[in-house]
Amino acid sequence: MGLEAYLKDTGFITTQVNAIIAWARKSSVWPMPMGISCCAIEMMAVGDPKYDIARFGSEVMRFTPRQCDLMIVAGTVTYKMAPVVRKIYDQMPDPKWVIAMGACTSTGGMYRSYSVVQGIDQFLPVDIYLAGCPPRPDNLLHALMKIQEKIGKTKASQFHNVPLKEEGVKLPELNVIQKN
Repeated sequence: MGLEAYLKDTGFITTQVNAIIAWARKSSVWPMPMGISCCAIEMMAVGDPKYDIARFGSEVMRFTPRQCDLMIVAGTVTYKMAPVVRKIYDQMPDPKWVIAMGACTSTGGMYRSYSVVQGIDQFLPVDIYLAGCPPRPDNLLHALMKIQEKIGKTKASQFHNVPLKEEGVKLPELNVIQKN
């Protein structure tokens, strides 16, 4: 029995607000692609018709962090690039999630040198570690499904810690960098 037949008979559906919000969040995950090296090619491949990331509501890859809720870090992260990746992560609105795509992103891979970060979990909270060098596009889709499961289990009120502006409540001020 489909939804149309059910609505024709009864005329309404009952559910919880948290369930609707969780469904909407997990069905429209907007990734922020951080394609730093070779894993980025495999990340780009999930948009082609063979893999079709649009089936999961994530085809809208935005290149501005203020519109994204999932960061996919794909490739080797150096210590010079780490503050930039962290800054972009900090600009993303809450709630936000991170996928570490590939061996180099997760553990530094084959690069055991002074310039390569041995895992982005040293400066970012990682939700999913994606194995491979480079991981296949279908493996990235599997990681996206795992993120969607995680998002579906969250509650709507879980991320609203900041109180509205009221009398006597002082909101935190923004740190502004001024150029000389």
